[in-house]
Amino acid sequence: MRSGICLQPLRDATRAVCAFLLLFGTSWPTSADNAKPLTAILLVARAELPDPNFKDSVVLVMNNIGSAPAGVIVNRPTKMAVSRLFPDLERLAQLHDKVYFGGPVEFGSVWFLFRTDTPREHAIQALDGVYVSANRELLRELLGRDKPMDGLRIFIGHSGWAPGQLEAEIARGDWTLAPAEKDAIFNGKSEHPWPAQQTPGAAQGS
Repeated sequence: MRSGICLQPLRDATRAVCAFLLLFGTSWPTSADNAKPLTAILLVARAELPDPNFKDSVVLVMNNIGSAPAGVIVNRPTKMAVSRLFPDLERLAQLHDKVYFGGPVEFGSVWFLFRTDTPREHAIQALDGVYVSANRELLRELLGRDKPMDGLRIFIGHSGWAPGQLEAEIARGDWTLAPAEKDAIFNGKSEHPWPAQQTPGAAQGS
């Protein structure tokens, strides 16, 4: 279902991620061999969408990674630094990049999107030149590059819908459909931090 849990304070989210670091569901396809034909779109939430999990969100939705549509919110950075995921990788402490809130489902899980022209083991194509994975060792490999966050975005939690649920929400006008493009995912300005600002004048995450 789309909303698996309620929003919690970021400090609780941080503890959850540290405690369940890269704890992934058994339904994740292990390779492109058992994935469905690729179809990916961007969903843009309508103005004043009441669901706080998806307010002001842009969601990359894929139909080839499970039995129903699933994806990640691409414009909701948290205040958590990427370095918190792998405290043993000291070189990451210099990075200012943040982990993103991918959605309210399986909040103890970590997914990531990365750009590559070459198919990779333990990753599934999300769109042309972009792959999605939840594999710990692959993520560590990408973070070991000279420019670890180049073409890489990391998410805690993901978004999902029951069969027929997303179609009903689109028909109701909750979402506007847009092409799934690499620049919209990796180069778009993230203006809606997570958790949402609670008090006037509160500082927002980058």
